[in-house]
Amino acid sequence: MAGHSKWSQIKRKKGANDKKRSAVISKHLRAITAAVRSGGSGDPSGNLSLKNVIAAAKTDTVPVDNIDSAIKRALGGEAGAADYKEAVYEGYGPGGTAIYIETLTDNVTRTVAEVRNVFNKRGGSLGNSGSVAWQFENKGVIYLPVNSEAAQEAAIELGAEDMQDGEDGLEISTAPTELYAVSEGLGAQGFKVESAQLSRVPSNTVSVNTDDARKLMVLIEALEDLDDVQNVYSNADFPEDYEG
Repeated sequence: MAGHSKWSQIKRKKGANDKKRSAVISKHLRAITAAVRSGGSGDPSGNLSLKNVIAAAKTDTVPVDNIDSAIKRALGGEAGAADYKEAVYEGYGPGGTAIYIETLTDNVTRTVAEVRNVFNKRGGSLGNSGSVAWQFENKGVIYLPVNSEAAQEAAIELGAEDMQDGEDGLEISTAPTELYAVSEGLGAQGFKVESAQLSRVPSNTVSVNTDDARKLMVLIEALEDLDDVQNVYSNADFPEDYEG
């Protein structure tokens, strides 16, 4: 997981100061709508995909009323409402880094054109399907705002696969199917869980210098600004002194 923790810290810091809150909320509500429709249920206990996206929404403090309203609208099947489909795009960024992009779109032609345009303008290149996906593993990622020996021991006993010391906490990696068991187990033992969600973790990372790190961040942020883009992952190992 080398490099992943640093990237996560940068993401959390930026998220805390994100002025585009309405766009962040909109992306989460879109994911909730898609999860309800694809899973055929508005009950997270019987719809794992919905459970995952609700957890991600709560991490970004999306109001519960907004979440409930999105579920109700999706169940109601409003006439003319967009039918979002998952689409994945892969590419390369500065410093030879791999980039994996998850989208929810009602128009694939529009989405791929927008993604390609960002890559072309920001010093990257859009790759073919499968070009970088093999470099990322689907994992559960839990973040605790404190790091202690007790927390590490508890995570191991609950089934955590790996851990990474964070700048101000502990990042825990689990198998996707064990995410909630580990997260809920930690909570039951009194540990505060800041976030728990599925993520794409690079199996190997690429070290980038400060200049390439800045260019890569510009590219990633431009991709994240696209309405259809839900998540952007990179295998970059950011310099320790890089703050974004």
